[in-house]
Amino acid sequence: MASVVSVSVRALVEYVYRSGSLEPGFRSAGSLAEGTRIHQQIQQQYKEDDRKEVYLSAEIPCDGLILAVFGRCDGLLRSADGSLTVEEIKSTGAPELPEEGREVHWAQALMYAHMIILEQELSGITARLTYVHNGTGERRSFKRLVSAAEAAAFAYATAAAYAPYAALLLRHGERRTESIRRLEFPFPAYREGQRRLAGAVYKSITDGVNLFAQAPTGIGKTMSTLFPAVKAMGAGEGRLRGLFYLTAKTVTRLAAQDAFALMFAGGLHLHVVTITAKEKACFREEGLCGADYCPFADGYYDRIGGALMDMLGGETLMDRQTLERYARKHTVCPFELSLDAAYVSDAMICDYNYIFDPRIGLKRLLEERKKDTALLVDEAHNLVDRGRDMFSASLRKAPFLAMKRRYKGANRALGAAAGSVNTLFIALRKACGQTGSRAWNAYPEELPGLLESFVQEAERELLGSAPARLPEGEQEDVLLESFYAAQAMLRACKMYDERYITYAETDKGDVFLKLFNLDPSHLLTQSSKGFRSRIYFSATMSPLRYYREMLGAGEEDYSLTIPSPFRKEQWKVGIVPVSTRFRDREDSLGPLSEALAAMVARKGNYLVFFPSYQYLQKVYDVFAAGQPGVRMLVQGSGMNEEERERFLEAFRPDNEETLLGFAVLGGIFSEGVDLPGDRLGGVMVVGVGLPQLGLERNLLREYFSAQGKNGFDYAYVYPGMCKVLQAGGRLIRSESDTGVIVLADDRFLRPPYLWLLPEEWRDYRVLG
Repeated sequence: MASVVSVSVRALVEYVYRSGSLEPGFRSAGSLAEGTRIHQQIQQQYKEDDRKEVYLSAEIPCDGLILAVFGRCDGLLRSADGSLTVEEIKSTGAPELPEEGREVHWAQALMYAHMIILEQELSGITARLTYVHNGTGERRSFKRLVSAAEAAAFAYATAAAYAPYAALLLRHGERRTESIRRLEFPFPAYREGQRRLAGAVYKSITDGVNLFAQAPTGIGKTMSTLFPAVKAMGAGEGRLRGLFYLTAKTVTRLAAQDAFALMFAGGLHLHVVTITAKEKACFREEGLCGADYCPFADGYYDRIGGALMDMLGGETLMDRQTLERYARKHTVCPFELSLDAAYVSDAMICDYNYIFDPRIGLKRLLEERKKDTALLVDEAHNLVDRGRDMFSASLRKAPFLAMKRRYKGANRALGAAAGSVNTLFIALRKACGQTGSRAWNAYPEELPGLLESFVQEAERELLGSAPARLPEGEQEDVLLESFYAAQAMLRACKMYDERYITYAETDKGDVFLKLFNLDPSHLLTQSSKGFRSRIYFSATMSPLRYYREMLGAGEEDYSLTIPSPFRKEQWKVGIVPVSTRFRDREDSLGPLSEALAAMVARKGNYLVFFPSYQYLQKVYDVFAAGQPGVRMLVQGSGMNEEERERFLEAFRPDNEETLLGFAVLGGIFSEGVDLPGDRLGGVMVVGVGLPQLGLERNLLREYFSAQGKNGFDYAYVYPGMCKVLQAGGRLIRSESDTGVIVLADDRFLRPPYLWLLPEEWRDYRVLG
């Protein structure tokens, strides 16, 4: 019996027929939403007997395989004489509509033609390819009358060209399934609580529900979530087909890669790809994209098929280094290679934004695949503020004033559109009055219209179709940046509801406008809708009810809290009752320096975390003057990966002198950093981590207070204590670790801060 390989029409024809180069970095405003609108606009003109979004499927035998092809054609139209036309609609923002249909677009239409002919036993059908311009609405159609024989010949030739790739994926799938069946937990035994977490993850995925899990640092959360998710991929009928491991930071991405590597060593065979941000993955220092500037973009689609065949046939874990190696070998863009590999891989490791951010997202991820895919959201406490950032949008006045002046002669329409937005900002500045700020429960009514006009004219300028252009070399980044900022603002306008607030601030003549998302829970849920299961896990989801609420939990979703597997004796906890409030910080320098000296009196490696760089520097200066025998490292702002690695590498277990690292609370070294054993002997946390007092935090406090909740806790206390617990969690990473934790703030002795401390930290001594 021949083996069956399922593939969508789009994936099939793009693999076989897509050719040419990557487009430049600028993307038209109308890429997805505009394309959908144009499709709907044309489909609304269909007659009563016409059909739209028609689901089709067919089986095509080739080289001992059967391709199960599926997809939805845009339109199936019936003429007065009963003949049928299948329509494929394509929107474009290019300066001009194509003079003839592109091969890959015709291929999609012809595949649908073959599928309809088979389904309805026709002798032939008309295939129509329609292009529509995003900005002007201009339409151009091309037609082909296709006989049953011609359509079949085309379909079989296409399937034959895809067959080697299909065979590779089939062999991989068979090997993957068998390896998962044989896979055992990659450690001799589970840590205490680890099996319980793994079991909850497996049950949540197989039941198709979501899980909110708080598990202590050091329990091995990465393996406790990945291993059961992988096993769920081999669970028989209705099994999981894919998973996304979503992270907020590079260090947690590396932890996921290490966990997969351990399972690979145990016999697992899985395609796993890590997505690195485009600006980091790019080979070109100048960052210019497009065939005219980059050999890795020029002719990309002519080489990507061979690159994928080569890489997927020889690799399992496709991390940044692996992707770069194959990208150079085949002269293809490493970032685009990672995305193309992701669509056929079993697992993907990437940042939150590829799923939740409306500006990015994996647009080609089919609904059919989503429903069999699980999301594993690591350090999920970070997603609350990250979600607010993703769904909020802001603009400043200054760029629009600059564009008004710059384009008034070169492109009057664009200059006028920018000037209209600038006029709105002038009105906002007056509305802010003497206080310099103001908030509203709605955005200005005229805002969307003004921004849409600006976006339309900016797009024409960027695409080169404007009646007049600036001299070569004067296309400054301000236009492109403002275009994307306006797009984000328009997107926020469409999402705007009672969970938003609008505010404006003045600053030295400039005006700042923001549509601020107060509660991201609804949009986080909508962004991840359709996935089989979402597993949110962290060491610091306390109180759990707050994070369930902020991340959009439903009543049917599971919750789990795992107690620490470590003994209280492994910690020596001290609280220094000093005030670190902003007004008292000068007075705290001496007591903090003395507490640090007491902590490092015993030789070892230590970390101290501060709420700001300025506070850090002041304590450092006082401490350094009296401790010449202690080696000190200071976290710098904007450290690159190499500098971060050097900082952490200094924490060696065999250091001959005491080492004290000064770092920032909530920064790169306070989360996801693993310094086991003698690499770290003590941690001091200065302050309770409260976010800086400001307009946005106060707006959050007012919003949640109006809902009958403790607004101060929601806006300040819970986010702050999360940073404290994360920093303290760097200390104990295994059953054999021991160390000292010093909490420097008198508020730790009072609720709610005391209540939020982990159980194992509550056997403390008051120091000083």
